Order: sequence, then structure tokens, then C-alpha cells
Amino acid sequence: MSKQSMTKKDEVFLSRRRFLKSAAALAAVPAINSILPKTALAKAVEEALPHFRYTKTAHKGILSAAHWGAFQGVVKDGKMIDAIAIDDDPAPNELIKMVPHQVHAKNRVKYPMVRRNYLEGGAGARKEKRGNDEWVRVSWDKATELVAGEITRLQENFGPSSIYAGSYGWKSTGMFHNSRTLLHRLMNLTGGFLGYAGDYSTGAAQMIMPHVMGSMEVYEQQTAWPVVVESSELVVLWGFNAMATLKNAWNVPDHEGQAGLKALKEKGTRVIAIDPIRNETIEYMNAEWIAPRPYTDVAMMLGMAHTLYSENLHDKEFLKYYTTGFDKFLAYLTGEVDGEPKTAEWAANVCGIDAETIKMLAREFAKNRTMLMAGWGMQRQHHGEQPNWMLVTLAAMLGQIGLPGGGFGFSYHYSSGGSPTAKGGILAGINAGKAPKDSPAPIPVARIVDAIMNPGKTIKFNGRKVTYPNIKMVYVAGGNPFHQHQDTNTLLKAWQQLDTIIVQEPYWTASAKHADIVLPATTAYERNDLDMGGDYSQRYVFPMHKIVEPQHEAKSDFDIYVSLAAKLGVKEAYTEGKDEMQWLKEMYDGMAKQARANRVPLPPFEMFWNANDYVVFPIPEANKRWIRHADFRDNPLLNPLGTPSGRIEIFSDTIAKMDYADCAPHPKWYEPREWYKADIAKKYPLSLNTAHPTQRLHSQLDNTPLRDKYAIANREAVMINNQDAKARGIKHGDLVRAFNDRGQILVGALVSADIRPGGVRICEGAWYDSDNPGQTGGMCRNGCVNVLTFDQGSSQLAQGNCGHMAQLEIEKYLGDAPVNLAHTSPKNA
Repeated sequence: MSKQSMTKKDEVFLSRRRFLKSAAALAAVPAINSILPKTALAKAVEEALPHFRYTKTAHKGILSAAHWGAFQGVVKDGKMIDAIAIDDDPAPNELIKMVPHQVHAKNRVKYPMVRRNYLEGGAGARKEKRGNDEWVRVSWDKATELVAGEITRLQENFGPSSIYAGSYGWKSTGMFHNSRTLLHRLMNLTGGFLGYAGDYSTGAAQMIMPHVMGSMEVYEQQTAWPVVVESSELVVLWGFNAMATLKNAWNVPDHEGQAGLKALKEKGTRVIAIDPIRNETIEYMNAEWIAPRPYTDVAMMLGMAHTLYSENLHDKEFLKYYTTGFDKFLAYLTGEVDGEPKTAEWAANVCGIDAETIKMLAREFAKNRTMLMAGWGMQRQHHGEQPNWMLVTLAAMLGQIGLPGGGFGFSYHYSSGGSPTAKGGILAGINAGKAPKDSPAPIPVARIVDAIMNPGKTIKFNGRKVTYPNIKMVYVAGGNPFHQHQDTNTLLKAWQQLDTIIVQEPYWTASAKHADIVLPATTAYERNDLDMGGDYSQRYVFPMHKIVEPQHEAKSDFDIYVSLAAKLGVKEAYTEGKDEMQWLKEMYDGMAKQARANRVPLPPFEMFWNANDYVVFPIPEANKRWIRHADFRDNPLLNPLGTPSGRIEIFSDTIAKMDYADCAPHPKWYEPREWYKADIAKKYPLSLNTAHPTQRLHSQLDNTPLRDKYAIANREAVMINNQDAKARGIKHGDLVRAFNDRGQILVGALVSADIRPGGVRICEGAWYDSDNPGQTGGMCRNGCVNVLTFDQGSSQLAQGNCGHMAQLEIEKYLGDAPVNLAHTSPKNA
């Protein structure tokens, strides 16, 4: 039978026959595994099962994966010496090369450690010494006894709301050794805990978008990249730096987002970028750069919307059939309700872009098939709900939502949104179990410091009221509050109110240094696990083999929790009688069952694991043509959105009933707490942009040699415009002090024309290192930007963080440069 004449039924039959034949032939593999090289085994399996990918570099090392990509780990004399990206990674990056440095970092937590005053005096002893106390090495048995004892004491005396075990953070890759889920599992079995709602990344957007679009949007699949490349005539990058952020992913990146941008560039599609900074993506795409004043995006969008309306360029039919409330928004846009028409001239006065440019942009958006790609920085601001709502409103006025290459997308810069979804199976990690009936309601994640400092306080949050409990303990695993949270000096005050702080961590981060008990956890490369590749494509399944043995006395997260579960009398319930490899087999088998249902045969787990290779699922052609909201556009009655009206809600009756003074029921311009027109700007005239770093993932990798590529004067860099630097007598490479009323940090001057005058950029993620350890008011010697940011909810609706913004001043530092101790271990640790 020729291939051309085969039917789909024939192909399925032959595939199944080949699978059965090959499975029988390979049945003896376990018996000969000890003499069959892994490369030969992999080749044999791939020949039998085409969705099992043979890796050409398999002979070089041990296959594993990280947030920055899949790789082969190379080991010599028991030490990891290299990491080699897999061959079919379309955009391998230098972060992968840092894996050996993660394993063998000088500031690893080597042993279980307890703060001396805590060990001698018990919970709450000499709390003011946190961050500047002696450390005492204890046995694992003693450490778990202390932790289990404190959990029991608090549960019995104060209840589950006294233990904040939200443990927010990016953790490490791996579906099984998910430190946060494993912690929640333990706490649910022992009485419950206080958790959190939302996240720091998209706190405002993920709360407002369900009211507007019926879904979060920020974590949803995007119109597939092949459609964008083929159909988009104009792509607008708004606060968007994907060439930095797409290096990483929540699971293992497939890096298809970079491939999409490359294809767009090669086609010559027009790209306009709106950002106060000419970032790496703008440079790579050779985009037209428009630089508004920081925090003024909503005003600029309103000016465009007014132009569309006044010049009759808006899509009346789309607004009529697919949206609700445009008329009420229009009364605000035209100034009917407040006497201030939001014209391009009005917007120009706010955002600093001339009116004719704003009008030109509106006309170009309307004339072309336009895709608006937005980043998340805009919504990490005061009134951060408004930029996303206004961008959707602008897209609705253009009328291209649901069309090929048109509309908007909030996730093209995150984990390769738009990478077409594969057909196969999905790995399910270990679950957190069922929460006890009396478990407390979660608090907004970015309000944790407010909650610690103000027990009993009630705040408004997305239509309900939240009353803070009396938090006594914080358990951190897989996170770093001293990087994540705004206004570090206030965080220090809150930390000193807690009875107990437990940190489970591979490194001596600032969070670990300010804890009471520190438990040394392994990196992802010292244990076995599984993970998916491609957060949106779900195309790959990677085995994460243990590359080296656990360093020093570090234990895997699972093993730590098993020890605690044994002390707390819930070991059997926690483990369900399974060890690490048995859990991994169960996870794989569940995924393989789904794959079989989709007619994608996979090898047995043992064969998969021993072959040192990975699964690549097929991508259906239809998924390469997928368009976000196309079904809704095709028939809004049969495919309504998840909003009360089933349509895009430009005006929300739900929000109107909340009656929040800081979040109107339609998108609106609000002056932020801090910006260039605020009174504080007279004292602190520079507007801060806290961009994502290009050489790390938040605070991860700050303790690796990559730091040499971005550190200036051995500190985090501050990008400042040439004009602003000259006015302050600052030259490129100078050590400077950045400061405001909340704190002060040392940074190195990066003088550049690639940032708008009046703005500065300091990337988030530099490890905090105070010259007055444990006390407020000290100067961070490494440039932790959150010393300068303010801790306030975006509004009463979302209570998201405002970490993207602040007003500050900088000056040349004239004293002797202090020693930077951010990446060192405590003296006796």
C-alpha cells in the first residue's frame, strides 16, 4: 500500500501494529539494560515509538530540565561541570550554563540551622535579632522536631489561621517536588493553614479581566504564532520585553515565542513598541519606539480611543453585538460626565507623546489588522486594573477581536503563549489534598505584610471583605519574600512581629538569613522528577534525572516533608505508601493513559526513564491555526464569554455595585500615588521602572557568574538617561545611591539614551543586603529595588501589588564602597 493511498484508519492500524510489535521486541530491554548503551536504547525506542525523541547529545550527559530549558548535565568525579541544551531547543540561552553553579554554589545551606536565640529561648525569642543573630547547626532530627513542635503548638492554641504557609514563589521545576504543593499537603493533613489569593505577577489583571472578558486572559492561550505571522499587518508591543522574559517558563520552556518573533521579523511585519525604555525586544525587532512617561499608558490609550471615536474609525457593529456598556464609557471618554474630553491633546499633556503621534497610532491601528501584545508591568501599578481594561476596550473599538492576527494578547511574553498546543497527555503532579472544613479564607498575596502588622483589620477585595487573622508563623518553601515584596523596611518590621519563621531553601538568601529555622533543600538537579515542556504547547515530557547526589546534608522537599509528617503522625496519609520513583511512575502512567486515548503511544515508564530521552507530542494542524475568541466572534450566543452578559463588559454592573472609589465600573484614568506630577516628585523627580532582568529569573541565579554580565560597580545597575546623569554629575560605571523616604540602595550607573528622560530602570531580583543587618533604615549594598517601592494595593478591587513604580532620586556615592555581602553565607554556617 502506498503512503499516498493510506487512509487515516490504515495509519492508525499500522501505528498500533508497529507499537505492539515493537513493544514485544523491546520487552527484554530491562534485562539487557545494563549492557545496552543509553544511546542505543533511545534509538531503538524512537524507531518503535516516533513520539519518543532520541537526543543526539544523550551520550554527553544526564537529561534534566530547568526554568530556562532542558539540558544534558555533564558530571566528572561526582561534580557537575557543564549543562548542554538539547538539540531541538529553538532558542537556548546562557542561563542553562549556570546549572552547575547552582549545584555547587558557595552559599549553599549545608546543614539544618537554627538562630541561636530561638534555639535557646523558644518561639519569639529576641525577634529583633533576626538577620543579625548567630546560627547553630543542629541535626535533621532536632530541626524537624522543632518545626513539628511549633506547628502542633500553633494549631492547638491559635488554629490554622495562625500559620501562613502560602509559600509564594517560583520554586524549581518538577511536577512532583513542588515545594509549595508539598507544604500545603502537609498542612492540610495537620489542621489547615492560611493561604493566599492572586499573585505578584498579575495581581491586578487576573482580578479585573474575569469581570471584563470572563477569564483571566493573562494566563490563557493566545492566538497561535503561525496565525500572527501570517495575518497580522501591525504588531504593537506595549510594555513588552519578550526577549528577556521568554528565556524562562513556569515549567520547562519550549522557547517557541522567540521563534515566533524571529518569523515576524523575517517577514518584515511592521512593529511599534510603546515603552519608556528601548528594551532588548525593541532592538531585536527593530521596532518603531514610542516612549511615553512612566505610568501614563491609560491616558495614552484614552487619547487613541477618542481619536477612533471622533474620526468615526471605531467598529460600531462589533461594539453593538459583542460588548456591553460602551455608551456609558463614551460619556466619560467625551467628557460628558466630568467636563474633560479625553482627546489626543489631553492625553499628550499627561503622557508626553504629542497629539499628532497619538492620532497617527489610532489611525494605523484601525487601518491595519492589528495585534496588541501587552506585558504585565503596566498592571503592577497603582490602579493597575485600568491598563488591561482600557487595552481591551481599545481592541473592542478596533473590532478585530477573534479575527486572524487581530485583537489583543496578554501572554505572548510569558512562557511562550501562542505556541500551538500539542495533542497527547498532561502530567498531573502530587496534589495538596483536601483542606479541612475550618480552613481560613485566603488573603490577597501582596497584602501579607499588612496582614502580619494589622491583625483584625478588614479590607475590601473583589466584592467581599477580608479580615486579617493573627499570624504567628510563616513557612517559606520555594520562595523569597525579601525579593518579592515591596517596601523592604516595612517587611522587616512585620518579620519582627512573628513567633516563628521557617525557610526551606538551597541558598542563604536574605529570606533565609532573616529566618529562625533554615532547612537545606536540594536543587532540582539532586533528585528525580518529571515536568512538561511548553506551558502553553504542552508538547514535551521531560525526565528530570538526578545528576549528582544531594550536596552536604540537603534533602529533597518531599523527604523533608515526609520527616515532618512522621513527627506529626501523618506519614502514611502523606506518602500513601509511595516513594519518589513510585510517585513518578504513577504520574507518568496517568499521562500515558491520556496519550493513548489520543492515539499517541508511549513506552512503559521504566523504558522511558532508562532511555535518558523525552516525549514530543504531535501538534494538530488545526491548533496551528487557532485564534483566541474566534468562537465567540463566530457566534456570541452559542459561545458566550464568562461575564454576566456573556459579552465583553466595557461597563461592569458587578463592579458598579461594589462602589469602589478607586475602581470605576468602566476603564478610567486615575493619577497614581507617585508619578512625575505628584507632590513627592518635587523631592524625588525620577520615575522608577522595575523591569524583569535579562540574566536571571527574578532572584534566581543572582548568585551565579552571570552576575558579572550585568553588575556595575559590583551592584545591580540603574539605567539613567544621559541628560539626567549629566545633571547629577554621574558617569557610566559610577557607584550611586538611589533613595527616597522608604529607603536607600547602592547601584551602578548605566548611562544610556535608551530610556526616556525622567525615568530610571532598576531590575527586580537583586538579593537584599543591608549595611545594618536586621534593622530598618540600612542601605542595601546590592541594589534590591523593593527597598524603594511602596506597599499598597492597586485598588480595593484587586489589591494587587504596585511594585513597578516609585519616585526616587539618585546621587553619586562619594564614600568608600562597602563590601557587598549579598551572596555570602553567615559566618558560622
